[in-house]
Amino acid sequence: MVSLRCAGCAELVPLGGAGLAWACPRRDSGDGADHVLVRHLEPTQGWPASAPAWGESPYRRFAGRLFARHLAEAHGLGDAFEAIVSGLEDAIEAVDGRTFRTARPQVEEDLAGIAGMGPGTLQVKDETGNVSGSHKARHLMGVLLTLEVAERAGLARVGQRLAIASCGNAALAAATLAAAAKRPLDVYVPESADPTVVARLGHLGATVHPCARRAGEAGDPSYLRFREAVAGGALPFSCQGPDNGLAVEGGLTLGWELAEALAEAPVDHLFVQVGGGALGSAVAEGLREANLAGRLEKVPKIHLVQTRGAWPLARAYARLSAGALLPGEKAAAPDEGWSDERLTEHAARASALYWAYRAKQPSVHTAIAQARTQRAAFMEAWPTEPRSIAHGILDDETYDWARLLEALLETGGLPLVVGEPLLAEAQLLAREQTSIPADPTGTAGLAGLLQLRRAGILEHDERCLVLFTGIDREVEAARRR
Repeated sequence: MVSLRCAGCAELVPLGGAGLAWACPRRDSGDGADHVLVRHLEPTQGWPASAPAWGESPYRRFAGRLFARHLAEAHGLGDAFEAIVSGLEDAIEAVDGRTFRTARPQVEEDLAGIAGMGPGTLQVKDETGNVSGSHKARHLMGVLLTLEVAERAGLARVGQRLAIASCGNAALAAATLAAAAKRPLDVYVPESADPTVVARLGHLGATVHPCARRAGEAGDPSYLRFREAVAGGALPFSCQGPDNGLAVEGGLTLGWELAEALAEAPVDHLFVQVGGGALGSAVAEGLREANLAGRLEKVPKIHLVQTRGAWPLARAYARLSAGALLPGEKAAAPDEGWSDERLTEHAARASALYWAYRAKQPSVHTAIAQARTQRAAFMEAWPTEPRSIAHGILDDETYDWARLLEALLETGGLPLVVGEPLLAEAQLLAREQTSIPADPTGTAGLAGLLQLRRAGILEHDERCLVLFTGIDREVEAARRR
């Protein structure tokens, strides 16, 4: 039986209730907990019986593990679910020229050589050909499927306006899906939003609201105005787990897809770029579920990449690390620098925390429990306006941060902070050595790999997988012309 439960306060939201909650009912209680609704399902339930046939719909292949499917069955709509998926996918393809399809990662030998890796060691999972040019629509498709079912079951108000805060890929994904489903959408963007993106949003029928930073106000102004819209009755059609837990669940299809690929061609390291954190959370949870179900022998080390422009996740990890005393250690202040010069030291500390976590060292497990219940002590808005060429991961906060801290502890991965020169180099190498038209955000994971390789932490024969997740919008615009 599927259920929704808050990871911060353990509030249980029944599947068959009179209404459908998108966020924990205690989200704004002020109790300090990190309120994120999480979908719970038996580890072995609902996996496909057949081997993967790459190029199929992930929402049909993994339907048995989707909250929307279980919601449909609970309300007598199980037989209609496949038609709901098919109808939405056809409508999305009519709007965007693409629909959702699974794809196996590809070995990139030329890129591996330039990066100092050995033959056959580097795989790239290309999401630039996904709906709207990134992985973001994966998350929102899960929300949209649930909304379609909920309306038919009488659990959601028909015609409710959708809202999102984004200036890039998430906004374009939301507008594409909203146009396909013929639903009204409000998009809250910063004043500096790319005019090309804004124009595309308008073409898709979204209502765009530029948001200025206000004096004395901390955090992303677009997100703050979005929260006001949700408080006023809009449905959170967003990729932030605290606002809509089912956005993370929608992205689990990517994690399960990766699990099937890694079962065929295992890797030692996985690099994922992090902004708001939904992608990393979905991938980490999808791989964990596959491992628990016996579908994946081992989850690789998951390294999470942010920019020097804003690295709230790495800061939260440093605070967690400082509080997780290991035997024989003295209390240390959080490392607010997260410097390249100390990367080897960071890696050694991460390894120690990994083994302590596996050994159920009480201080480590107490620290992660405190993170769930004392959010402000670990995660807070970045104090200055973030800037980077990797603008898609410049969130003032990592909204789905706690699950990512758990993933780092579970796998022994590192939070990585990369500078602008390395971000630019990674994109240039990707464009020169592969046929994938990714932007600097989309290739930020490769920048993390280069950072570890050059620090001597990553050996040349270790097997790695990098996600390329966002298309270069100039390439996208040329494709549409």
